[in-house]
Amino acid sequence: MFFETWLPDFSFLFLSILVEGAPFILLGTIISGFIDVYLPSGAMDRILPRNRSLAVIMSGMLGIIFPVCECAVVPVIRRLVKKGLPPACAITYMLAAPIVNPVTFLSTYSAFKKIPLEMAGSRLLFGYVIAVMVGLILLRLNVRRILKPGIAREIEEVAARRAGDHDHDHDHGDEDKGNRLIMALRAAMRDFVDVGIYFVIGITIVAIVNTPPPVDQETIPLRDYIDRTAESTWGAPAALMGLAFLLSLCSTSDAFIAATLDAFGQGARLAFLVFGPMMDVKLLFLYSTILSRRFILALAVGLFIAIGVLSVAMEPLFEKLEKKNDPPFSQRMEE
Repeated sequence: MFFETWLPDFSFLFLSILVEGAPFILLGTIISGFIDVYLPSGAMDRILPRNRSLAVIMSGMLGIIFPVCECAVVPVIRRLVKKGLPPACAITYMLAAPIVNPVTFLSTYSAFKKIPLEMAGSRLLFGYVIAVMVGLILLRLNVRRILKPGIAREIEEVAARRAGDHDHDHDHGDEDKGNRLIMALRAAMRDFVDVGIYFVIGITIVAIVNTPPPVDQETIPLRDYIDRTAESTWGAPAALMGLAFLLSLCSTSDAFIAATLDAFGQGARLAFLVFGPMMDVKLLFLYSTILSRRFILALAVGLFIAIGVLSVAMEPLFEKLEKKNDPPFSQRMEE
């Protein structure tokens, strides 16, 4: 009886997330396929500044030029890393791109009615700052501590080949355009299968967690538990970051959910909007195609703490902005 009522809701939620995310996965893998065939190894070194810190800072702004959501960016980053993009720059772009892009800014601006510009601007700024902070820290770490062993070995082999022979960065020069296009699509297909498997596992878990129990089951909805933390200084952002992790929403639409969380302050909602696109259930599985498990765990904990602290620090400022934008009492009475 339980499954007769629960399974249809689970199936609907699973398919809705799959239909929403799969096109972006496909887009990301197509881009990654063309990067594999058409982008010479080491090209990113020539594009980014030689200074490693400046390269990380610039990588955080690439989302403005190449706006992609969190699902599409992972396969792109896999390929760019193999083509010579420094891991610190790659992860900075991976974390920032879903937030630091015009589509996300406009959706956040549209969702919040009281202080739309302030919320959209704060989300973009803090997403960028957090991503760059992570990138600057990663500059001090060895590649093998960040990436999966197989990918780390590939990067070292590519670097060794480039150091030994600068005249053969790209081995498709004699291929005609038709063959190169086929090779790009084949690479995209391989990436789509590799990443798609992890994506399906992730959204299956998301659907299980978020499917409500049947009405005859005596359980308290997750939202009720979360609303109880709204008055807590530290509990509120922690609860909303946990909710963002479980819901696994797309960065282009999550602001409309955050705007409905009326019991919470704007600082806690900002934590929801910044943490979710950087770390959620489906991203755990997508990240595992590139990053080591230990690093993913450290990244999740670091993001949780840093974003939580920033959101608490921002709450008094948001309260002042809300009071400033509130209409006078006489005007509210007239309305």
